[in-house]
Amino acid sequence: MIQPANNGAYVPNTYVWDVAQIQQLDINSAEFKELLVRLYQNLSAMATVVNIKDSAYYGLAEFVNSQLFFPNPSLNSTTTVTADWRNVTRLVINFGALPNTATKSVAHGLTPTASWTFTRIYATASDTTGKNYLPIPSTQANLTVNATNVNITTTANLTNYNVCYVVLEYLKL
Repeated sequence: MIQPANNGAYVPNTYVWDVAQIQQLDINSAEFKELLVRLYQNLSAMATVVNIKDSAYYGLAEFVNSQLFFPNPSLNSTTTVTADWRNVTRLVINFGALPNTATKSVAHGLTPTASWTFTRIYATASDTTGKNYLPIPSTQANLTVNATNVNITTTANLTNYNVCYVVLEYLKL
């Protein structure tokens, strides 16, 4: 995978095709072959941009979100894993209500190995009655993940926060 040269991923939108001229091209001509090459290059550019965008899909199942991390620096020519860019996988946990000055654990269903690395762990809780919203971690709630569970520990009664979504993003290699 080639590292994007600029910040962001953009598809040029200024391709202009003279339809009248295209319709008159002989399919055996050099101009027609050049047209095919340019069309292929344009499609390749679009596919590259689509493939490296961060997908805004937050489902309850594992999803490769198209974020890419640099090749694993601990890999070398003697390892069996190739030194390619690494895909980030996302999982959303519907955590439910927050606890009252306690730790609540919800199973995440993952089977992490020693080669996994988490890149982001965050949550947001919503008090749908009082219309209050809390980012986690915060001074009132701490978020941790272990091999089997997502854990939120509260330092106050946060049971009014009845909806909480935890987002886990990780590298499997």
